[in-house]
Amino acid sequence: MSQNQFDKKSQAWSALFSEPMSELVKRYTASVSFDKRLWQADISGSLAHAEMLAAQGIISRADQADINCGMAQISAEIASGGFEWQLDLEDVHLNIEARLTQLVGDAGKRLHTGRSRNDQVATDVRLWLRSEIDLIAGLLTELQQALLEVAEQHVEVILPGFTHLQVAQPISFGHHMLAYVEMFARDAERMGDVRKRVNRLPLGAAALAGTSYPLDRERVARSLGMVDDQGQPCVCQNSLDAVSDRDFAIEFSAAASLCMVHISRLSEELILWMSQNFGFVRIADRFTTGSSIMPQKKNPDVPELARGKTGRVVGHLMGLITLMKGQPLAYNKDNQEDKEPLFDTVDTLKDTLRIFAEMLGGQLNPASGLKEGGIRVNPEAMERAALRGYATATDLADYLVKKGLPFRDAHETVARAVKAAIAHQVDLSELPLTVLKEFNSSIEKDVFDLLSLRGSLNARDVLGGTAPKQVQAQINRHRLRLG
Repeated sequence: MSQNQFDKKSQAWSALFSEPMSELVKRYTASVSFDKRLWQADISGSLAHAEMLAAQGIISRADQADINCGMAQISAEIASGGFEWQLDLEDVHLNIEARLTQLVGDAGKRLHTGRSRNDQVATDVRLWLRSEIDLIAGLLTELQQALLEVAEQHVEVILPGFTHLQVAQPISFGHHMLAYVEMFARDAERMGDVRKRVNRLPLGAAALAGTSYPLDRERVARSLGMVDDQGQPCVCQNSLDAVSDRDFAIEFSAAASLCMVHISRLSEELILWMSQNFGFVRIADRFTTGSSIMPQKKNPDVPELARGKTGRVVGHLMGLITLMKGQPLAYNKDNQEDKEPLFDTVDTLKDTLRIFAEMLGGQLNPASGLKEGGIRVNPEAMERAALRGYATATDLADYLVKKGLPFRDAHETVARAVKAAIAHQVDLSELPLTVLKEFNSSIEKDVFDLLSLRGSLNARDVLGGTAPKQVQAQINRHRLRLG
């Protein structure tokens, strides 16, 4: 084949080349199979760019009108599934540009004035990720609200609090759920903070050095909503950094990984609590599966899979960091590899947040008109477990301190009392007063109010504590915060 015999229109850059791209290389380098999900961001960025070009007199208003008309048709075609994505055109950007040129002719060719695919793709990914962060923020709110519902229903339920997975002190189950509300609230804060750095405009940086055309980049930023809290345009200030920066993707992946870690911790507890050894909760059948061989089993597949998917998301974070670590400035083809892990991280996080919000918060039963929760709590099993672990030992130590005994001495005294309770196979609250007095003569009858699980719970009436009064106050605070 001579150098002029292959179709030079198949690639936007083919005029320089004397032979067509290998089919293997074409498949290896193409990204349209996965980056086509950026189409709405690509069209939004192009429309803002075209409007600016026309305002600056770089293209005519007639060209802009044609571009707007063509993009409207392309949007309709893609939304309806009628758009033909072509592997020969490599990516979402060239596919849309080629179709636009088919529809509106030279106006479509003029659209790329003053920009490169380097700044175009960076803009598209940022626009897409910004909208996904907004969706994730809403899902985090829904999950927090679901946790609040569970917490409010179980403020008075006593759960054994653990350290080292050993029974430590009695706490309110509602208080335990609120710990996860705090975690997911921080996740939402982090997402909001990441969004600020995502929401900056690379467009106009062109390939790497900027452009000789008189672009108004701040106008484009305003058009695309890339503004700060004061409404000022947010524009990437260095053309080299604008096209090669993927910090925002890595930072998002880090925030997503931490969120998934929080989900994984909750998953681990649900898995433990559902086991027969604990029996603290039951997960609704619609969130469990059975065994192919053991008919008696119900497996907590949703929490287990979420725990596993956490490793997947963290792995994507490591992949993105490694992707960037050896790249010189500016843009390199390596950066095509940022999209699939980023896309999968977003999809995994969104799906996990949705299913956990439903599993915890429940769903409306059309027949009864009532909301049915996805988990059912067994208060009796929780309380029995708390009684088995001498969970009020610290309360006895605090009691002795208030009687004037130094804490370290009180600690030693209570340890001997627990040892005696173990020997008699009873709880501390079941030891007779005469026996307790043998350990310290200042112990009086009022100690039994503190040695009960309920008394221990109520005693923690301090900001952030597990006393029901404090738990309800925190629930009210979170409801006000979430609106």
